[in-house]
Amino acid sequence: MNDYVILTDAAADHADIMSSFPDIIPMQITMDGEEFLYGCGGITCEEFYTRQRNGSHARTSLITPSVYYTYFEKYLSQGLDIFYLCFSSGMSGTFQSAVMAADDIAGRYPERRIICVDTKNGSTPQGFLAREAMRRKLQGCPMEELASWAEQQCLRIGVCFTVDVLEHLVAGGRLNPAAAKIGTALHIKPFLTIDADGRLKVIGAPRGTKAAMNAMIQKMSLEWTPDISNYVLICHGDDPAKAETLRRHVQDAFPEAEIEVGQVGAVIGTHTGPGMISLCYWGKQR
Repeated sequence: MNDYVILTDAAADHADIMSSFPDIIPMQITMDGEEFLYGCGGITCEEFYTRQRNGSHARTSLITPSVYYTYFEKYLSQGLDIFYLCFSSGMSGTFQSAVMAADDIAGRYPERRIICVDTKNGSTPQGFLAREAMRRKLQGCPMEELASWAEQQCLRIGVCFTVDVLEHLVAGGRLNPAAAKIGTALHIKPFLTIDADGRLKVIGAPRGTKAAMNAMIQKMSLEWTPDISNYVLICHGDDPAKAETLRRHVQDAFPEAEIEVGQVGAVIGTHTGPGMISLCYWGKQR
């Protein structure tokens, strides 16, 4: 069995991802006319959210095949196979870029394998899946078996989130400006999930943060399958106090839950802005 490395990209949000993975394939972010990389020592979450709170808007660019080629060759040249967990094809063209690069480089390393998995997820659930994949690899799971597991289980990650300000969803083309104006006036918090095609889907419109958190608890109570794992991940957009409030609510509702709290990075934060919160857990098939 050949040794392999697990890679993921900067769209994956999790407390352990940046520190425990050998490489995070970076993504480009543009703010105020400046270009930054996030995921490899470029712009930090602190700087990113500070700029947003000061009125800046950001946009992201997909990872190009040439960037993938560089990262893939780094490990193929060391005699390692590559297992890559990619940002959802429903939200970005990164998966197509990855496959293109993998096909292009395959002829130079015919004895090596690259498996690219479209996680159908981003942000918290992508990081959630990557964390579990790394845990299984460390337990000795072969790459082909791990790929099969990931493709079968990626749609069993339950996720829901809400945002505090709507302007970044508008700037990123994710929300109609008129709807955002009405939502802001009525203190409506869009309640979103990720569907089976890996696309964002609005599933509710609670009024206020408390109602949004109650909706999260209700959704989790209908879907949670702790027989897979009782691990739960909460992430926030530069708002640890709000995340702690949600953590207490989840712990009260599900005492057996093993909860971690992390921060949403700059890639997803581009669209969700400061103050967002998300909840992620093993659930029923989407």
